[in-house]
Amino acid sequence: MRILLDAMGGDNAPGAIVKGAVMAAAKTEDQIILVGPKTEVYDLLCEECPDGIPGNIMIVGANEVIGNDESPVRAIKTKKESTIVTALNILKDGFADAFVSAGSTGALLAGGLLICGRIKGIERPAICSLYPTLGGKVCLLVDAGANAECKPRNLCEFGIMGSVYMEKVLGREDPAVALANIGAEAEKGTQLTKKAYELLSESGVNFTGNIEARDIPAGACDVIVADGFTGNIILKLTEGMFGQMVGLMKQKLPKEMLGALASRTDYSEYGGAPILGITRPVIKMHGSSGPKAVMNAVLKASEFAKQNVVGLIEAELK
Repeated sequence: MRILLDAMGGDNAPGAIVKGAVMAAAKTEDQIILVGPKTEVYDLLCEECPDGIPGNIMIVGANEVIGNDESPVRAIKTKKESTIVTALNILKDGFADAFVSAGSTGALLAGGLLICGRIKGIERPAICSLYPTLGGKVCLLVDAGANAECKPRNLCEFGIMGSVYMEKVLGREDPAVALANIGAEAEKGTQLTKKAYELLSESGVNFTGNIEARDIPAGACDVIVADGFTGNIILKLTEGMFGQMVGLMKQKLPKEMLGALASRTDYSEYGGAPILGITRPVIKMHGSSGPKAVMNAVLKASEFAKQNVVGLIEAELK
């Protein structure tokens, strides 16, 4: 496998990205391709590996970076030498198997659609978020913000794609898929959720019905289906609440207990989150990812490609 890694994406680039690449290279025989300014990346690799750069790391030159404040579509069309556009073109042409970046989410989504294209049968790709729970397992939230307004068909597609990814990449057999709603009963919610409930029930996935927001942090399902507006609120409310709770508990709990709680909800354990619905594997890392998160994202991207998740999604849709 050849895994492309955006050396300039994220708050801690390029240092944390290079360190994470070296850590990943020690755990896999896959080739890791760092995309960024050649001299800068090479110098960092030399600092990190005084005894020699691992043989399964290489560099592809790209001297432009797409910022979070730029128009994603305009940047993809005009910054042809950017790390994201360079990597996506390599991915599209089949010279690599997956792409990992902590860069602009909008640019990754727009670039994935414009350069690689969407999976046949998928109307709207989704940004997924790995959602650590207090029970110790991780769930997949689909969609986490790409599609603020959805049709019932879109929510059904999110459930199918999330189920395939959860089973094949995260190893959760027959994952339970639930629809975020204001009540557990089938008749609850809006016309959108009622129709989506019907479609998911007929989709062939292990659909367990509606899930209320209060049950999500406990890990009551494996895949949480929501429109991007609802999903993004769930994600950010959880992040804010957990941050406040940790702040309050710092004065009350022993360090060992606090550390155990933090480790259960540490996104770096799970690497990045997939963008599902485009024809090639793309993983989005958290913008503040450190070396450990980078390493895990590279390893998960390899599984994404090896398990042929794109092909399995296409087969499910047929």
